Amino acid sequence: MSVRLSRRSALFASAGAVALPSTAWALAPAGMAANDDATLAQAVDAYVTSAMAAWPDQPALGIVVVKDGQPVLTRGYGVKRQGAAARADEHTLFAIASNTKNVTAAALAILVDEGKVKWDEPVATYIPGFTLSDPVIGARITVRDTLSHRAGFGLGAGDLLFWPNSDRTRAEIMAAVPHVPIEDGFRANYHYCNLMFVVAGEVIANVSGLSWEDFVQTRILDRVGMTETVPLTSMADPAKSALPHGRVGPPLRYQGEMTLLSDSIAGIWNWDAAGAAGGFCTTATDWAKWIAVRLAMGALPDGSRLFSEATAREMWRPNIITASSPGPTAELPGRAIASTYAMGFQVQDYRGERLISHGGGSPGGISATVLIPGRNVGFAIFSNAEESYLLRALRSGIADIVMGKTGFDWIADSRRIEAEGKTASLAAAAEIDAKQAAGSPPSQPLSAYVGTWRDPWYGDITVTPRDGGLWLAFSRTPALQGPLEAYDGETMRTRFPDKREEDAFITFDLASGTATLKGVSPDIDFSYDYQDLRLTRV
Repeated sequence: MSVRLSRRSALFASAGAVALPSTAWALAPAGMAANDDATLAQAVDAYVTSAMAAWPDQPALGIVVVKDGQPVLTRGYGVKRQGAAARADEHTLFAIASNTKNVTAAALAILVDEGKVKWDEPVATYIPGFTLSDPVIGARITVRDTLSHRAGFGLGAGDLLFWPNSDRTRAEIMAAVPHVPIEDGFRANYHYCNLMFVVAGEVIANVSGLSWEDFVQTRILDRVGMTETVPLTSMADPAKSALPHGRVGPPLRYQGEMTLLSDSIAGIWNWDAAGAAGGFCTTATDWAKWIAVRLAMGALPDGSRLFSEATAREMWRPNIITASSPGPTAELPGRAIASTYAMGFQVQDYRGERLISHGGGSPGGISATVLIPGRNVGFAIFSNAEESYLLRALRSGIADIVMGKTGFDWIADSRRIEAEGKTASLAAAAEIDAKQAAGSPPSQPLSAYVGTWRDPWYGDITVTPRDGGLWLAFSRTPALQGPLEAYDGETMRTRFPDKREEDAFITFDLASGTATLKGVSPDIDFSYDYQDLRLTRV
């Protein structure tokens, strides 16, 4: 119903024809030469400034551009906290979420080079007793599969184990993995899955004898010289961080006023237990060093290697098709003929060249890393707000500047589809409210729905009487608790008091003693995988 981009989409999406008049300041400068470092830095800086003017509520951005192994631009823009004076700079920490995934792949690459891990060896070789809800897939799934989103899980399956902030340990997540449902064929289709990166992190721990965070600290961050980066959000100093912001308020999440979500990154985004899938916080200065290593195919400035060139190439080899199309048009200049996923990176064609990228999204922040190996250029965008269309405009616009492409106004186009998406989302929300107003009451007294409802992988969700109504609580997710409202018959609706979170419908089948859930908002983030819960009354 909505065309809002997922905050964690790694695609270079291009929608529709340009409906707004062109604005000269939003276009890549004609004749821009990528081999002129000063001109490149100036053009990107001007473009970022224009984009922030188009999204004036954006608190801060971090921008990185690296060419031929050297940083061309590392800069912070805006303020770390809305309404405060502290400016973001090149040393400001941003949560980069799923951009962590390519670091986890690199950590495994190091172990592959050492002969301790093989890409195509079953996970059970390294985690004895490992299995999945489909034991045949559990026996066959390899290290490569865990990094490629092709195991057969649905989009975001299992994310409620750690999203939003949960009290689960890594061991508890691993104990739940065998119970998470698989909905598709093994290696049949692409479905983004954070859970398998948690498994990949445990392969690293079992083989190396170090926790995932200790391994990446000692074997990657220390060697690359990334002294400002922390592998876990709980380690991020709030004073050095771009604090998380988002649009919170009626009638839908993402449609309200820009709001500070927490006084620390970890306050809203603590993925310590799932660090291998999205734990990193880094700065423009440090991530420039990482981009340089990736473009150098694992070579470090001192002449040594973090991982071999052969292994570097293997990490960029496509493993599953994510999308395909007839290719670019004048109205859709960034549309890829084929988008694929390799290991921790997406690989696609963009304007006739190979482009390697990844996105990252957390509550209160989104990011992107883009490598253009044919030009030996890479760049990254860090944000401390959930303005996905701003990220789209920056990602595609900076790529065009690097490539010397002109004539497409990514800022105007992104503003256009943002407005269209908002209109569609509000219309959908109005339909939901109208259905609730016309809905029938529950068929049974409220006491009939009270009890503990258990899911095999998530655990318990309780429904208890409170203030003359019902109260729903997710046992391992403190933010997900609130009153239930009558919606339509056996379906009830939450309105969680914590407005940073996504509401859910719960539908009871009292005869069978079961219940199912799904998200209310048409724009719900896929990590609220309510639809994967299969509750049975205890």
